[in-house]
Amino acid sequence: MAAPSSSSAAANIMLAIYEKKTVSVDLYRPLRNYIVFNYSEREAQNLEDDLQTLKQTRVDLERATAESLSSRRDLLQKYFRCLCAVESRFPISADKDHVNAVTFTWHDAFKGKQKASQQNIHLEKAAVLFNLGAVQSQIGLSFDRSSIEGQRQASHAFIAAAGAFAFLRDNESAKASLGGSATVDVSVECAGMLERLMLAQAQECVFENSIAKGSTPGVCAKISRQVGIYYEETLAALNVAPLKEHFDKNWLSHVQLKAALFYAEACYRYSLELHEKEEIAEEITRLKSGINALSESKKTSSKGAAQQLLDAINKLEGNLNRNLERAVKENDRVYLMRVPPASSLPPLPAFSMVKSMPMNEVLDACKEKMFASLVPDSSAKALSRYTEMVDDVIRTQAEKLQQGSELARVRLKEMDLPDSILALEGNFTMPTTLKEDVEAVQISGGPAGLEAELQQLKDLRRVNQELLIQTEELLQKEATEDAQFRSQFGTRWTRPQSSTLTKNLQDRLNRFAANLKQAADSDARIERSARDHSALMSILDRRPIESALPTLARPIMSLDANEDAIVGALKQSLRQLETLGAQRAGLEDMLKEMKRKVNQLPKAPPSSFRGRVDLVGLGFGLHHTRVQDDILPKLMASTGSFEDLFRKEITKYDNICQEIAQNIEAQEQLLLQIQAQNDEFAAIFNLEDYKASREKSYKQIEAAIAKYRETKENINEGLKFYVTLQDAITNIKQQCSDFVMTRNIQCREMMEDVQRQMAATNKSREWAPSSSSSGTLLSASRAAYNSWLRSPPSCTLCRPTTAAPSLPPSSYRPSIPTSTSATPASREPRVWTTCVSGWRGPYYNAPGQQPGTVPRPPYTIPSPYPPPHQSGYYKQ
Repeated sequence: MAAPSSSSAAANIMLAIYEKKTVSVDLYRPLRNYIVFNYSEREAQNLEDDLQTLKQTRVDLERATAESLSSRRDLLQKYFRCLCAVESRFPISADKDHVNAVTFTWHDAFKGKQKASQQNIHLEKAAVLFNLGAVQSQIGLSFDRSSIEGQRQASHAFIAAAGAFAFLRDNESAKASLGGSATVDVSVECAGMLERLMLAQAQECVFENSIAKGSTPGVCAKISRQVGIYYEETLAALNVAPLKEHFDKNWLSHVQLKAALFYAEACYRYSLELHEKEEIAEEITRLKSGINALSESKKTSSKGAAQQLLDAINKLEGNLNRNLERAVKENDRVYLMRVPPASSLPPLPAFSMVKSMPMNEVLDACKEKMFASLVPDSSAKALSRYTEMVDDVIRTQAEKLQQGSELARVRLKEMDLPDSILALEGNFTMPTTLKEDVEAVQISGGPAGLEAELQQLKDLRRVNQELLIQTEELLQKEATEDAQFRSQFGTRWTRPQSSTLTKNLQDRLNRFAANLKQAADSDARIERSARDHSALMSILDRRPIESALPTLARPIMSLDANEDAIVGALKQSLRQLETLGAQRAGLEDMLKEMKRKVNQLPKAPPSSFRGRVDLVGLGFGLHHTRVQDDILPKLMASTGSFEDLFRKEITKYDNICQEIAQNIEAQEQLLLQIQAQNDEFAAIFNLEDYKASREKSYKQIEAAIAKYRETKENINEGLKFYVTLQDAITNIKQQCSDFVMTRNIQCREMMEDVQRQMAATNKSREWAPSSSSSGTLLSASRAAYNSWLRSPPSCTLCRPTTAAPSLPPSSYRPSIPTSTSATPASREPRVWTTCVSGWRGPYYNAPGQQPGTVPRPPYTIPSPYPPPHQSGYYKQ
């Protein structure tokens, strides 16, 4: 069990620091005037609450009393945050364009008659920080350190005090001391000294706590030694300018005695541990060192020191002497060790249990909403620069990720991975474009569907042939009847011969017949080609098409049977590579989210703007920021260089940058490993031969697709040809039907004329139809002819060259040249003409034909292939 503390008599002997005094100052009116002049009256009205809050906080600060030390501490912290908000928006100086009606005055905390006055907000901030440290030190002394909890709370308060003085030293002391008008208490040297003093007292509380909890002598020795070191550093600062003549002598005595006390305490605690280890010689030397330190301190610093402190020193000195006497006797009688000189021993071990509390979070003005709507031009521009920096980081890292993914893809493609592994397992893959082409062929019916389309060609050709035969039979029948009448009536049969009128029709029919013959030849070539290449195209009917590809087989013979191990290692490496790829995808998503969240304010107004400009209306209020990485509040609260803030803030992206770099590096190493494994895999499984056979299969499939497309194109062209030809033949068939009907009507009229002529020539005999049926037919023919004259058909082939006479057809007598009779003067001979002679069909590249003379078919064949006249299969 540890010995009780020899310094317990000094339990409450610690130093407290008192606050600086100030002089009242009005911040409300100068700041409001500045807002009105540089922004607007409306903005000043909007910020009235903030101005009043600042004014009241300063008034409360000027009052020395407070309800409690903790409320005083909170007030100081709040006011400091307000000052940070003021500093970034209101330049306070003697400059005529600045807030030049404000002067801060503060007295020295240790020499109250000394004071400093500055038109500089840094003096105000430095004084507030000093007072914050002072209040924290008073809070530390207010706890009852006779209990463990009191020791812990006191230590925490001293740590906070040290943090306040450290923050003062690092941020405001130098700025407040510009021009030499600041008091010593806020100087860099004094702030540093006070920080070490507060750390010494905090560590002293920890030492008291370790004694109370019964820690081992070795632990207590380390903690005690660190207390002494902190006091020694404080004493060193007090003994040099500018602090040497600034502090009361009692301070120097107190600090010096404390340094010696805790050095001797460490020697005492350490000697206890040495005694347990039976290291008597070193124990003797350590005890002598502690005794000498106490003796020297009493000689030089006892004057003015607290009696409790001197009593603690005397008590510890007595303990050291008793233990030294005991150790010397034991060594002389038992151990007989040579006592080493103190200079030969290493320094006593020390261990710090405290450090200055970081005050950045406590004093962070980013949380202060005061004057939030005021954003000066410099802050807006600085924010824009930071946004550019972040964008550059994100863009650079995104490019690294994309390059890494592309590198992995290319390297794997070069090694034919993972296709070769999949092929070994039977999971074949093929190029995407080739697979899509095969699927398109299979969707359109594939080679198996060509037979049905060839049969459709045959059916259409047969239909066209039948239509052509029917049309020719119509003309042939009419020509036969005309020849019979001409033979019967001889020269009296004066109408034109059928062969004269139907020459163009016959020519067209002949051409159609020739086209059909040529088309039949083309169909035969298509069918023959399809049959000849059916074996080649049959591969396209394989489902799935991958089943037609060669397989990657294991070697027939294996010397060491390590194929599975090689394949397994390669698979594992590929899985690791896939994991790295997934990590990159996640990192890329994170970068995109960061990119989305980067804050970017509207363009700042010119720095030279003056007058009533409403920045809230321009969108410069903090309420316009909508993103996570919004450093505008930090910019507005920053008291140092923007560049320093940027460097600090941009470090938040260091982690993801490091992750990206590690991912890329890991992938590079893994790709090298995969390359070596793949070389071994390719050698064992004869991968080169497999690749060659696979490429051969790809070419075979490509050739089959090309031949299928060629055959399909020719079939589709044939189908379009036959459909178009069928329409043309149907059209001419209708014209021939109209022609035959017209010739029948002419025939009946001609028979009437011949009858009349014969009756006139042979009066003793009257020509008449031999039966009632002939009379009925003649009447019908006459009626049809009259109707035809009134409304001739739209595709008339034959019509009279003169207008129809006004008399009915029954009284119309065409002239028939004979040697025995003359044509009546009232009758005009009818001369028959035809429009057939100038007709040209629109099909099969007939020369001179104008487009559109024949109606298009009422349907189209859906096909991507060119029309018949663009192919050699169905051309004339």
